This record gives sequence, C-alpha cells and structure tokens, in this order.
Amino acid sequence: MDRELVKVVVDEDTINKGWLCEIIDPLWWTVSIYDGEEQYLKDLEKFTVPQKYVFAIEWYLAEVGNGGHDQFYFNSTGVVWEDAMKAFELMGMKENYELIKESARRMGGYPIKDRYERQKQLDELEPDFGDLDDKLYKLQAETEAGVLEYVKNHKSDFFFEGMIEKPKI
Repeated sequence: MDRELVKVVVDEDTINKGWLCEIIDPLWWTVSIYDGEEQYLKDLEKFTVPQKYVFAIEWYLAEVGNGGHDQFYFNSTGVVWEDAMKAFELMGMKENYELIKESARRMGGYPIKDRYERQKQLDELEPDFGDLDDKLYKLQAETEAGVLEYVKNHKSDFFFEGMIEKPKI
C-alpha cells in the first residue's frame, strides 16, 4: 500500500466535533500494536499518557465489540489491555475498570503482553468471557460518552500538529 506524509492537526475544533477516531488519528497511524510490547511502548513515547490511554480504550472497544474479549486477547490488540484498564481507572469509569480487571483475572491475573504467549494462555485457561462481553456491549454508548467527556475536560493533552505517514487514498 502506498503511503504519503500528511499534516494532521488535532485542535480544539477537532475535539469539539467529538469523533474519538479523529482525536487519536496521530496514534492510529504511528503506534504499532503488531510488533510486540517493546515497539508499542517506543511508538508511544512521543504522545501524552491521556492520548495513550484513549488509544488503548479505542482498541479495546473495537476488538471486544467485533469479537468479544476472546478476540481482544487473541489478536495483537491484547498488548493494550493494561493501558485500557489504567485509563478506565484514571477516568473514573469504575464499571469499565472492573470489567477489564475481571477479564484479566480470568486470564490468570495478568495477560501476557506477547501475542503468541497470550494465545497459549488463552488455550490453557479457556476463559469464558460471555458475561463480560454482554456487559461491555450494554455499556458501549456510556463508555464512549465518558471517554469523550474526559477528552473535552483535558483538551490540551490531546492537541497535536505534525506530519504523519498515512495510506494514500
């Protein structure tokens, strides 16, 4: 896929639109969840903790929304589980925090960050996440609203202006 450098600006207007995908756009294209924890952490270094946390929540919600906690932990996205959990705690989203904490407990207390080791962990433990998936689906709108409220209350933590390499359209 051809890529090009594109100027990306996340400013007050971007935040006021309320589209979380636009707010974390700089991370979406520059932070790898596919190349292991070390690369993930390295890629996050140029971003704020709140940006990192919203990025993690968005991956968590997308993956669980698409295929449940099984898919979230099976895929590369499982590397963000701890950041998503910390994010919910920081944002005061107790129900979401307890939900992901319980999913981690069912994964032995600490899901392994390495994708292939985490897949083995899933195979060995065979956790049942059905009830947690259902709870998250019911919380979806409330969760998105809570994250957006946090972003709007901490706008300057999300401002960004820079060049990002994106796929050509």
